[in-house]
Amino acid sequence: MATRDPYSVLGVSRSASADDIKKAYRKLAKLHHPDLKPGDSANEERFKEISAAYTLLSDAEKRARYDRGEIDPSGQERHAGFGPRGRTSRGRAYSGTADDSAFNGGGGDDWFSDLFGGGRRRPGTAGAGAGGGSAGPKVRGSDISYSVTVPFIEAAAGAKRRINLSNGKSIDVAIPPGTENETKLRLKGQGLPGMGGMPDGDAIVEVHVEQHPYFTRQDSDIHVELPITLNEAVLGATIHVPTISGKVAVKVPAGANTGSVLRLRGKGVMNQATKQPGDQYVKLKVVLPDPPDAELVKFVEQWAKTRSYDVRKKAGLE
Repeated sequence: MATRDPYSVLGVSRSASADDIKKAYRKLAKLHHPDLKPGDSANEERFKEISAAYTLLSDAEKRARYDRGEIDPSGQERHAGFGPRGRTSRGRAYSGTADDSAFNGGGGDDWFSDLFGGGRRRPGTAGAGAGGGSAGPKVRGSDISYSVTVPFIEAAAGAKRRINLSNGKSIDVAIPPGTENETKLRLKGQGLPGMGGMPDGDAIVEVHVEQHPYFTRQDSDIHVELPITLNEAVLGATIHVPTISGKVAVKVPAGANTGSVLRLRGKGVMNQATKQPGDQYVKLKVVLPDPPDAELVKFVEQWAKTRSYDVRKKAGLE
């Protein structure tokens, strides 16, 4: 099959900058790396074609010679009298393919190492024997993303969730106490396998925390609005308040009002940085009987004849 125009292979224009060419190559190489599709010969050939195109275009001198028509897409000389292993205008030995020329004393940069983080290797090889090389590229395995959803209380207290990995394994993931929504947990070595002795990738687990019907969270503190009766507000009372760890007895002081806040120390969620729990804030809300109590209405009518107080003026609303 004839070698295609390297610009077309990488999907860039002839005026593309060196940075544009590198970005296009990185994108394509990561999509078509043989490690992602083992045994796919067509994909391996595509990867070799991409690598050869980048090898030619990433070398400023070779790119210029290609643009002038002095060499073809495979790197072979176009001038008459020059064979597949002829000499360039500077008299240096020049290989018959762009893939070989990058490693034939040309002194180019370690573009493959720069992409995958390993040592210099012949591009387009997927392991020993692929493309004629004796060793495959050093490539760290890719990370894989997963997501789990946990209830509010479980995220606050800590929990475990089992996930099925792409390699068929199932593992239990520990959700630390105090985990916030969209927290990302990294599981070392649970991603795609590495190549050439490089480490495997990681599994990145994003935790989604469900909303709670009455608890809300601000940093490490828990907030809740708690209804109380008129008599509890006027006379005071000991009531049971829900927390993320269960109900606790709390004393409502006599004369409590809507908007009054009680603080429960240490009843928030664990702060992973300080390893100390936050607090819970209980905002009181006085609720009248529903339906209205006739005897209470009669009492208030009589009470209001001799006693009154202006709540709006005090709040600056009059």
